[in-house]
Amino acid sequence: MVNKTDLAKPAVRILLVCLGNICRSPTAHGVLQQLIEHRGLQERIAVDSAGTGDWHIGAAPDKRSSAAAALRGYDLEALRARQVCAEDFDQFDLVLAMDRTNLKDLRAQCPTRHHHKLKLFLDYGSGSHDAVPDPYYSGAQGFELVLDLVEDACEKLLESLQDEYSLDRPVS
Repeated sequence: MVNKTDLAKPAVRILLVCLGNICRSPTAHGVLQQLIEHRGLQERIAVDSAGTGDWHIGAAPDKRSSAAAALRGYDLEALRARQVCAEDFDQFDLVLAMDRTNLKDLRAQCPTRHHHKLKLFLDYGSGSHDAVPDPYYSGAQGFELVLDLVEDACEKLLESLQDEYSLDRPVS
């Protein structure tokens, strides 16, 4: 039997990280959040996003990211950029970097005891990419590619979490 107080906190907490937290990680945040809600898992899985850099703290997602996401039915408008902080490594169960540079930066600031939480986001993807490319200077096709990669990896990530944490089992 599950303790009722355990239900107040999600079974798993995920932090999605890119450089500035205005393109890739908020896109992944919005897509994953919608999948979580559609599967009724919002009480079991929490998601947030952040950047390794501090340039855009408090800013909304890039307008091109928001527009591309909106065309596929995702709403990023409520999200605001923030920078990864020391507490994130304690509070999150998975810290998923969009590329190897951000993974390296996360490793440099993450306490050794939490290194097992750090992974590449596309480790959950099924395509040939190992990193989500930064679309900032790439035009509309770059934002579409980000969405393609993110949608695929979010589906696989959620399937993995449902298996690992037995999230499909009813809580009694």
